[in-house]
Amino acid sequence: MPNFCAAPNCTRKSTQSDLAFFRFPRDPVSFLHFVVDEAFEREQATQELNEQNTVSEEGGGEQEEEAVPLTLEERENKDYLKSLFEILILMGKQNIPLDGHNVDELPEGIFTSDNFQALLEYRINAGDEVLRKRFEMTAVNLEYCSKTQQKQMLEICENCVREETLREVRDSHFFSIVTDEVVDIAGEEHLPVLVRFVDDSHNLREEFIGFLPYEADPEILAVKFHGTITEKWGLNMEYCRGQAYIVSSGFASKMKVVATRLLEKYPQAVYTLSSSCALNVWLAKSVPVGCVSVALGTIEEVCCLFSQSPQLLVELDNTISLLFPNNKEKANGLKEICRSQWTGRHDAFEVLVDLMQALVLCLDAVSNDSSVRWNNFIAGRAFVLSSALTDFDFIVTVVILKNVLSFTRAFGKNLQGQTSDVFFAASSLTAVLHSLNEVMENIEVYHEFWFEEATNLATKLDVQIKLPGKYRRAQQGSLDSELTSENYYKEILSVPTVEHIIQELKDIFSEQHLKALKCLSLVPSVMGQLKFNTSEEHHTDMYKNDLPNPDTLSAELHCWRIKWKHRGKDIELPATIYEALHLPDIKFFPNVYALLKVLCILPVMKVENEKYEIGRKRLKAYLKNTLTEQRSSNLALLNINFDIKHDLDLMVDTYIKLYQDKVEFQEVFIPSNNSEVTEDA
Repeated sequence: MPNFCAAPNCTRKSTQSDLAFFRFPRDPVSFLHFVVDEAFEREQATQELNEQNTVSEEGGGEQEEEAVPLTLEERENKDYLKSLFEILILMGKQNIPLDGHNVDELPEGIFTSDNFQALLEYRINAGDEVLRKRFEMTAVNLEYCSKTQQKQMLEICENCVREETLREVRDSHFFSIVTDEVVDIAGEEHLPVLVRFVDDSHNLREEFIGFLPYEADPEILAVKFHGTITEKWGLNMEYCRGQAYIVSSGFASKMKVVATRLLEKYPQAVYTLSSSCALNVWLAKSVPVGCVSVALGTIEEVCCLFSQSPQLLVELDNTISLLFPNNKEKANGLKEICRSQWTGRHDAFEVLVDLMQALVLCLDAVSNDSSVRWNNFIAGRAFVLSSALTDFDFIVTVVILKNVLSFTRAFGKNLQGQTSDVFFAASSLTAVLHSLNEVMENIEVYHEFWFEEATNLATKLDVQIKLPGKYRRAQQGSLDSELTSENYYKEILSVPTVEHIIQELKDIFSEQHLKALKCLSLVPSVMGQLKFNTSEEHHTDMYKNDLPNPDTLSAELHCWRIKWKHRGKDIELPATIYEALHLPDIKFFPNVYALLKVLCILPVMKVENEKYEIGRKRLKAYLKNTLTEQRSSNLALLNINFDIKHDLDLMVDTYIKLYQDKVEFQEVFIPSNNSEVTEDA
């Protein structure tokens, strides 16, 4: 509707004058309606205002309290703090460390600002009048922003960003806790923590929520782990339905204590495997045998060296081609594997045994190369790793791990497969344990075959078969002449490895865990494979208190089965929990919906949509791209969760509330416009 002057017979339009105009309809009928509507709206507004005033008067003292207007100094201080928070958030999102150049890197007499100060000065020069006004009147010997203040503000940034995720977790009610491998943050060991939950859009998400300082004492670690999650982060562990810990070799036993303590308090927080870690790799890392830990460390170093140098990979390709001249298919397969993260595969130890000769020959060629093709670092690392690979202790360890874990390879692969694979894998655990128990009963025979394979590989690599040097040195001349290498490795390696894996499978796949996996028969594709002859009621008892209408569960499950059994011919059965949760009519089955949500967050279930698993990927990227000494737990959370919204006003208000003394201290030392700066100030 165009704007016209309200004066009679005036034809001027709003574009012809700077005066204010009202929007009146020009035709009489519309104008009459306009006037009547305006009068009605004014009357309604007046009535609503009177009602609000009445409520305010009845509300008592609380309603009478109004927001106190800010003074000029308070407003300026909030704007100043907001500018500082904006700089810190920028540094976190862009992964800019707080410190700048190392003092040792600078010539004598040269001073340079740290990164925070440099960005602050850049912002002042770019026209930030709030900062300019503040620092022009700051005493010369005062810091722009002290390290203590930076730390306080970063903690507030971290808490506010984390709270955005935790709020979604609380709204979802149920969640699971997952930790990743212990990492070094500025010289201290920390435990990365992720949380799994189903959001309002029915998507399973796995988000990074922070680092926990690692404790050597597992009991202290368990107490602090529980305290941080419940008290500091405000999550109710009564709603925790799963816990999983991906650990480096040597840390497994301690994290198992944490899991046990949490299970004692919260029996429904089922201890499971994490979908992001292959079962065989997880089992190998948990074996409490020294030579296994050493071997796993060597494997990681070899993989890391080759992944850092494309030239080394080309050299390895050439070596593989020379070793398999008549089997190009196998050669090409090994070359392709070498360009992937093969150390995380279910068959990692089978791959390593196949690659062993090629790896050793390649590393020897690099370390002995007299040309200038390789720098000193690569040549030196190649020599060290070649020596490690050709140690008989390493060879026999890898061969025994390969053979023992061959019994769990297919089982573990199914656990990371489709939903139906996971369901049927739960039923096959008994057969896996039966096979391992048979191995344990006949360990003499099995170990003899394994040791023979290890000696054959050692002979191919021209490695001497002998007892470990550390064992011979420990005996100090009193070595038992009847002790053979075969018997030594049977007692020190084969027996404890098999025993541990049997026990670990029983622990990780407890009765509760297996009952939960049996509930996967709720997924329509699994129902179809079972000919719709399922009995979920017997396995859902553990989740009875999580259901909105437990009394109607039996009838609802019957309707759920009938719905899919008598579906139309053109309707496909949903194959995953993700697909089932996104069905248009899923809300008509509230109990089924609740069960699927709880099953979905079990750490053993993979995240179907990769874009909702970015928390772990971003964590890995941060650790890979950031030097150990420059890592910060506060900045890491901002960097990994860079797309989470943040409320600057909330951060400023929180800082003022928590550190009021600090703010007042600044106001004392930072004069206002009307004050004079004297030498005594």
